Amino acid sequence: MALDIVTIPCRTDNYAFLGHNPETGDTFLVDAPEAAPIVEELAKRGWSLKTILITHHHPDHVEGLPGILAAHTARVVGARADAHRLPPLDIEVAEGDMVDAAGEMAHVIDVSGHTVGHVAFHFPDSGVVFTADSLMALGCGRVFEGTMEQMWGSLSKLAALPPDTIVCSGHEYTQANAKFALTIDPDNPELKSRAEAIDLARSRNQPTVPSPLSLELATNPFLRAADPGIRRNLGMQTEPDAAVFAEIRGRKDRF
Repeated sequence: MALDIVTIPCRTDNYAFLGHNPETGDTFLVDAPEAAPIVEELAKRGWSLKTILITHHHPDHVEGLPGILAAHTARVVGARADAHRLPPLDIEVAEGDMVDAAGEMAHVIDVSGHTVGHVAFHFPDSGVVFTADSLMALGCGRVFEGTMEQMWGSLSKLAALPPDTIVCSGHEYTQANAKFALTIDPDNPELKSRAEAIDLARSRNQPTVPSPLSLELATNPFLRAADPGIRRNLGMQTEPDAAVFAEIRGRKDRF
């Protein structure tokens, strides 16, 4: 049976996620931007939190942890490479490790780039991946600590997951990402349609996260460095994919 996934808006534009296994009754949390909405959602559903998966060290992904742990006794899982700047961890993980979360195995993927030590958690049995600020809806995280080549490698790992995988990313940036994506890939009919759907959803204050990986592969310019049309638009027909990605990311930084 697939996990029940609940998207929780936090702060001004963050998302946390609950994963609940209806067979075991166990629940995990991915990231802790803010305690109150997460604790309230757990109480409303009558769920008891057992595991907290942390993707990276930025404050808007960990600041809620003390308040959550005051209300729930849960083990905290995070990257070994980031342990020196994460809250205290009960379990340290690295790429290739697996950790039991609510009775399902989460596969750890190193997605460094936005930060060095950023990890994603892939649940292949339920077809969902929690990517935080690596792969995002119609975007990717700004490359703060790693290199462009590193970020491209991380995105390539995520792009290789099954296309029907649901991508749970960390922020509501999708409308702004769509405006930028249309400057890079203006002739993409799927992107135009998606941008219209995003505008409608946001006008109704509805989240645009999560999203299917298949949709990201078809519309997200940060996954489409090999696309001939994008390469023509950038005048980079013969450059390596990583260089095309770096140009796209640089343009987004200046957008």
